[in-house]
This record gives sequence, structure tokens and C-alpha cells, in this order.
Amino acid sequence: MLLTKENLGQNWGCQIMGAAIARHVITVLTASSLFVAQPTSAIPASEYRALGLSYRAAAKYPEAIAALQKSVELEPQNLSGRVLLGWTQHLAGQKEAAAESLIQVLYRDPNSIPALNALGIVYLVSGKLNAAVFVHAWAAILQPKNEIAYYNLSLAFERLQSYEPAISAAKRAAQLEPTNPHPLVALSLAHWQKGERAAAEAAYRQAYNLDARYGDRIFLNHLLQAGFSQSQIEMTKHILAATFP
Repeated sequence: MLLTKENLGQNWGCQIMGAAIARHVITVLTASSLFVAQPTSAIPASEYRALGLSYRAAAKYPEAIAALQKSVELEPQNLSGRVLLGWTQHLAGQKEAAAESLIQVLYRDPNSIPALNALGIVYLVSGKLNAAVFVHAWAAILQPKNEIAYYNLSLAFERLQSYEPAISAAKRAAQLEPTNPHPLVALSLAHWQKGERAAAEAAYRQAYNLDARYGDRIFLNHLLQAGFSQSQIEMTKHILAATFP
């Protein structure tokens, strides 16, 4: 029989010891570590992940990272949880920590497309262009219809002044995601840098036709969140002025 306050009071107290002795025994046991109440269930890792995502949506990155780190501690083999942590660290500007979290995923699964995509972006915005090309190229080989990989390859190749691969990658990304103007802007940039002004302006008009905000010079600042470097953004503003004088 399980030793509890109830069965002590009802069975031992009434049947054997008497009420006064039973109360004394209950008091002693309650004060001891043997009778400390234990939680019926721990908070599952999934709840910490949900909490982390909620904090991230509110741009509360320290709280989001803390919650996602706890989820990883509880479920270290849950790779999607590690990717969520790494991406959140990236959004918080913690580049080295983000890379480490994502590399931990790839140690466990070298073919994880979400981890490769995220790590490639971390390398791209950190200026580690050769590493970005390697990681995104591997992701594209593993998943040929990976528009994220091709788009970021275009941006990385353009910064490396490898304009033909940049153009090819941007075209592939635009084919895979025809409603997204970002690959078309990347394509326009690569053509422009190669000296192909007419092709650059044509690609930029296509992006504008998808989203007229690309006619607003100030709006282009958001491309920083889309993987463009500051110098790429300034050049894109120059293309805008040339395309819509």
C-alpha cells in the first residue's frame, strides 16, 4: 500500500495507533524528504519550443533563446528544435552561436536541408562567402528544387564577382519561386554588375510587376533582411533609378 496522509489517517490512525498518534506520525512524515510532493509531469520540450516561437514572434530574442535552449536540453536529439534555436540566434545577431547550433545539427545529420539553408544564410550575412557557397551548393545538390539555396548562391557569387554563376543561380531560384521578387532583384544585380544593363533593367521590371514597392527607394532597405549586403542594396537603388528614371 502506498504511504499517504489519507491512508495513514484512515487506516493506521483509526485501526492501530489511535487518532492522536496518527496525527503525530503524519506531522513527522510531512516534514521529511520522503513525503515531499513530486510534480506529476515535467514541462515537455514541445511547450518550450512553442514558448520560444511566441517570444521570437514578439522579437523578445533573449527570452526566445532561453526557452529554445531549454527545449534542446530536454530533447537533444530533436534536430528541428536545434534548427529553431540556431535561426533564432541568427535573428538576434548572435552569428557565432547560431553557426555552432546549426553545425551541431549537421554533425548528427549532414543532409539536413533546414540546417544547411540556415547555416548558409548565417555564413552569407557574416561575409563568409566561400563557406556560404559550399553549404548552399551542398543543399542544392541534395534538394534540386531548393529555391533558398539558389537564391543565396546568387547573392554570394555576385559578391565574389562570379557573375555567370550568380545569374544562373538567380534564374533557377526565380523559376522555383516565380511569385517572389527577391530572386529577380538578385538576377538584375548580377546582370548589372556583369555590364548587361538591358537584362538588368528587364529583370528589375519583372520584380516591380510582382511588387510595386520595388519602385520605392526607401523600401529597398528591407533587402538587408533578405540576405543582401549594404553595398548590394546601394547598387540595387542605382538600378532602380536607371530603370525608372
